[in-house]
Amino acid sequence: MGPRELWDRYRRHLCVCESIGLSLDVSRMNFSDGFLERMAGPMSRAFDAMEELEKGSIANPDEKRMVGHYWLRAPERAPDPAITHTIRETLAAIHRFGDEVHGGGVRPQKAERFRNLLVIGIGGSALGPQFVADALGGPADPMRSFFFDNSDPDGMDRVLARIGTDLGQTLTIVTSKSGGTKETRNGMLEAAHAYAQRGLDFARHAVAVTGEDSELDRHARDGKWVRRLPMWDWVGGRTSELAAVGLLPARLQGFDIDAVLAGARDTDAVTRAREIARNPAALLALMWYHAGGGRGAKDMVILPYKDRLTLFSKYLQQLVMESLGKEKDLDGRTVNQGIAVYGNKGSTDQHAYVQQLREGVNNFFVTFIEVLKDRDGRPLPVETDVTSGDFLIGFLLGTRRALFEKDRESMTITVPDVSPRTIGTLIALYERAVGYYASLVNINAYHQPGVEAGKKAAGAVIELQGKLLARMRAEKGRSHTAEELAAAIGAADEVENVFKVLEHLAVNSPEIRRSGADTYFDARFEAGDTLNFPEKGTGLKGEK
Repeated sequence: MGPRELWDRYRRHLCVCESIGLSLDVSRMNFSDGFLERMAGPMSRAFDAMEELEKGSIANPDEKRMVGHYWLRAPERAPDPAITHTIRETLAAIHRFGDEVHGGGVRPQKAERFRNLLVIGIGGSALGPQFVADALGGPADPMRSFFFDNSDPDGMDRVLARIGTDLGQTLTIVTSKSGGTKETRNGMLEAAHAYAQRGLDFARHAVAVTGEDSELDRHARDGKWVRRLPMWDWVGGRTSELAAVGLLPARLQGFDIDAVLAGARDTDAVTRAREIARNPAALLALMWYHAGGGRGAKDMVILPYKDRLTLFSKYLQQLVMESLGKEKDLDGRTVNQGIAVYGNKGSTDQHAYVQQLREGVNNFFVTFIEVLKDRDGRPLPVETDVTSGDFLIGFLLGTRRALFEKDRESMTITVPDVSPRTIGTLIALYERAVGYYASLVNINAYHQPGVEAGKKAAGAVIELQGKLLARMRAEKGRSHTAEELAAAIGAADEVENVFKVLEHLAVNSPEIRRSGADTYFDARFEAGDTLNFPEKGTGLKGEK
């Protein structure tokens, strides 16, 4: 395709959405001239399914619940006046609390103001807030943000070291819908211990965002935490950034959350339209379908040419892969659907994996994200009439052309800036594109049985560890191989997990000792006199 033909195709297929300041260029996706027309029928059914979703249909039959993240930015569209009321009341409560914290009305136990924010969550309870904090944060923010987003003790120690002596000025938000998420529970216990080490009452520095009457909600209520805000069963974790999960930390960091919501609301209006050529979410979903043959045969590479959007690909990994990675379709057939997502930022990746993208295996399509505004303030020339930002757009256009020359497909999303409104726009755009694509491939985007299976498997390992410790303590001073212990606790089929658990305990527990043997796998393990885990009384069930 020559330059003139490509220009004509660009003009024909560029989707310009002036009301939200966004455009989508799909001209470098190699779909045929009749593709959009052929997909009009399936896309019409996707529009119908989305309409039913927004009206309150039971979209998650596994949990028998509605899916209502679209109501968060347009409460008046909720199917129940009670839902409309609770959304509005929660938003008002977030604003009031933000004012109280910033004004000193809500203050720490031994300091004048809260200056830091520690967010404890996992998955959607952390990825969205992290993305928004990185995208919108700056040195003038009234509160600095930190995150516990894993059950890695060393990772939490590193965060606490960065907070340092400012822990007494740190407000901690613990986020868990069920209130029983183990990673979040563990982070809460670690944080509470850190506060106690400094002579501070954790409750006077803690906020809970959780389901009503959940285990965490009751714990926060009984412990007289600073505040409790709701999570609702009709909002999934990966679509919860515009609920209290994301809006509360964003408001405390000083971001304009009303602008974020406005951007999402206006994008919903644009992407609700049934004219495919003018609907960027519908076009995105159709391009995903085209690129992967409706089976996810190609990976989605996200390349934002803006440092502030570095975490966007990480955020989209959960939104896209947890929503679309499904074994069964809606008819119960095994389909193993999904689209793999990865990416980082341009132009960094021109010096990393773009070499493979251009000349290696052609198993991907790229989405470039172009931000028109370079910086606040006056531009600085680095050459005559050329700025660093000019080079950045040059790298984007050059990389796009280099890929096209090798028959690599790409799209380009263009936005004016990285502002609260733009962040809301991008979130809403991809949320709806995911919903449309799920309809096109006949899967349920709103449940996650694979994630639940992983949680159950992890719980089984912890139960196995408990049995091992009980057996070894009962025979203190006597050594065993992994195979002997597995047989002794009735878990002979789990000997590999037994061996891995024993390896971990021998390195981390002062109670468990390992001695060598003729072969690596014949190592012997025994319990000594030092207790393994100190007691931490929190009032939560199932703790150790």
